[in-house]
Amino acid sequence: MPRYAAFLRAINVGGRVVKMERLRTLFEELAFSDVKTFIASGNVVFESRSRSAGALEKSIEAHLKAALGYEVATFVRSADEVVAVADHEPFPQAELSNPAHGLYVAFMREAPGKACEGALMSRRSDFDDFHINGREVYWLCRGRFSDSPTSSTHLEKILKCAATVRNSTTLRKLAAAHFRGE
Repeated sequence: MPRYAAFLRAINVGGRVVKMERLRTLFEELAFSDVKTFIASGNVVFESRSRSAGALEKSIEAHLKAALGYEVATFVRSADEVVAVADHEPFPQAELSNPAHGLYVAFMREAPGKACEGALMSRRSDFDDFHINGREVYWLCRGRFSDSPTSSTHLEKILKCAATVRNSTTLRKLAAAHFRGE
């Protein structure tokens, strides 16, 4: 059965706290199997007979809205896609290995259009750099994420779509724990 990861926006931020046990139960109510959460920031690994990420996103979003009372943007990736995102190195190794730098990945439902891509690339600076690969934006912060002049909300406005951001370290650990069998 196909294995997926759902990256949820608006879980355990801004006072919207959902215990991981409850989140697992909500996914099990959708008839998903082998449901596991990965850290308390809205990462859920599961199996489903469905082969459509779009259909999965819609059903998860509708179920979470009904159960939680607010919208939870959901971004589903297959096992192979999670591994590819975790393995992608969009910047020189010297940048990625610098302990003062952080690499983040923003998940979107579809690749941004040329106008949005241009608007994002115009925000490149000595602090922030961006790389787009399909439905993901790789965001290099040359310093603390909280010190960036660009926020996750600002990123959504630039891209003109919902997105959720994860640290690349989290993604590598998730891929190793749930999709590579390490």
